[in-house]
Amino acid sequence: MALRKLVYHPDPRLKKKCAPVESIDAETRALMQDMLDTMYEAPGIGLAAPQVGVLKRVLVMDVVKPEEGDAEPFMMANPEVIWESEAMSTYEEGCLSIPDEFADVQRPAEVRVRYMDETGETREIDCDGLLATCVQHEIDHLNGKLFIDYLGPVKRSMITGRMKKRKKERATA
Repeated sequence: MALRKLVYHPDPRLKKKCAPVESIDAETRALMQDMLDTMYEAPGIGLAAPQVGVLKRVLVMDVVKPEEGDAEPFMMANPEVIWESEAMSTYEEGCLSIPDEFADVQRPAEVRVRYMDETGETREIDCDGLLATCVQHEIDHLNGKLFIDYLGPVKRSMITGRMKKRKKERATA
């Protein structure tokens, strides 16, 4: 188990579009496992590669809470939404790269996602509820978009200001 260091907003790496994964090799599988371990340790329900400073189209997620059942982790390379419902849903989202900040974000209620799994096999999954929200949130990271980008400019600016202040406090601690 190798925990990776989290990258925090407003780090510019979080705003970059990530490069596609050409194939699933040992290095990519190790990255996926490290990301999963880092996500569970944080704790969180999703983590995208740029959040650990790697600009590749890789994400991991597991929306099952430990007290509610066995883990159901997903490891995805090159995920893409290939269908989305017209119906929308709103969830209060947070982010490991923007700790202690939460806001309601509206997204399609259901999506179908195509991706490569950790073995290199192409798969599709239909997602709804929290899983749909999580996968869309993480795919946004791969495109350089944060959940705060869905907010109005004043609220987004306030959150960014608080994050810059925390960064200064961490640097002097």
